[in-house]
Amino acid sequence: MERTSNRLILTLAILGGTGREGGGLAYRWAKAGYHVVIGSRTPDKAERAAAEINERLEQPAVQGMENTLAADKCDIAVLSVPYAAHRSTLEGLREPLRGKILIDVTVPIDPQDPTRVQVPPDGSAAQEAQAILGEEVRVVAAFQNVSHRHLREDGPVPCDVLVCGDEEEAKSQVLRLVAAAGLVGWDAGALCNAVAVEGLSPILLGINRRHKIKSAGIRISGEQQPG
Repeated sequence: MERTSNRLILTLAILGGTGREGGGLAYRWAKAGYHVVIGSRTPDKAERAAAEINERLEQPAVQGMENTLAADKCDIAVLSVPYAAHRSTLEGLREPLRGKILIDVTVPIDPQDPTRVQVPPDGSAAQEAQAILGEEVRVVAAFQNVSHRHLREDGPVPCDVLVCGDEEEAKSQVLRLVAAAGLVGWDAGALCNAVAVEGLSPILLGINRRHKIKSAGIRISGEQQPG
């Protein structure tokens, strides 16, 4: 964490950030003024992904490095990997993530039919992450229902983000990052609720397919009451 003109600037690590979702988040947060590092099991791949974003931003705002080093360097980490790599990635990151927030973006996808909801043994990928990492890491689920196409574009994103977690302060920090990325975030309750949030993604994929929609998302309707 660095202080510039009385402003604390967080370092965000996108672990597994060479994919489309992670790259979109890295771009938006770097553009918003955060220090961003992209992690990968293959450092060269992370460096190439960072260079592409830096070229678009026209400034060296993003670094690429190996996952463990990225996790050690950051203040807040984001896990953006396919569910098949979820456990194996996390098992090597318990120590560098100790005392930090991990935003888990992972969605369990049925490899036979990505439009069907798949529920992991722990209830959700986010709960699985919490079980693997232990109570010294604060896991928050977010960004599961936002298409990478929206994240990689400029301008506001026409869908909302549901944020689930067991610690209020950790959720508050994640909601601030949602806003910094140009989206509207909603506190969606405890981490166990992530099973419903993650389950929305296959449903949205099915809507895309059946109704020929690109990048379907969700919006929360209703009017907030004062007080």
